[in-house]
Formats: sequence, structure tokens, C-alpha cells
Amino acid sequence: MAKTDTDTATSGDTALGYEQARDELIEVVRKLEAGGTTLEESLALWERGEELAKVCRRWLDGARARLNAALADGGADEGGEGAV
Repeated sequence: MAKTDTDTATSGDTALGYEQARDELIEVVRKLEAGGTTLEESLALWERGEELAKVCRRWLDGARARLNAALADGGADEGGEGAV
């Protein structure tokens, strides 16, 4: 049953915001560190954590690209204004 829960949650990952994914990842890590879960539960938690880390990485990569684009546009605007 854990696999179905994970599959369902994974299909909705694209709708997760960065903060939601980060907070859920923190909870997954906390549960893994606390122990007391079966091997199957631990594996399901690990897999979920990997998916959440990917979601966070995509958000951060997107933010980095937007920042770089904004900085590049700002530099072009400043250079263009100075030349006029």
C-alpha cells in the first residue's frame, strides 16, 4: 500500500511549491533518522525523499536561471543606456 501512496504523491509533485517540498523532505528525513520503521517503510520514505529533493532542485535551478537572466538583462540595459 505504501507504493500506491508514494505513486499518488509523486504524480502531484509538479504542483508542489518549493517550501512545501522542502518541508515534506525535512519530515521524511526526520522519520528516517528517528528509525523504528520497517525496511519497506524506510525504502518508501527514501524514495519519497529522493523525489522531493528533485522537486526542490528543479525549483532552485529555475530560480537561478531567472536570476541569471535578470542580471544579464540588467547589464544589457545599463550598457544600452550609457551608449545612447
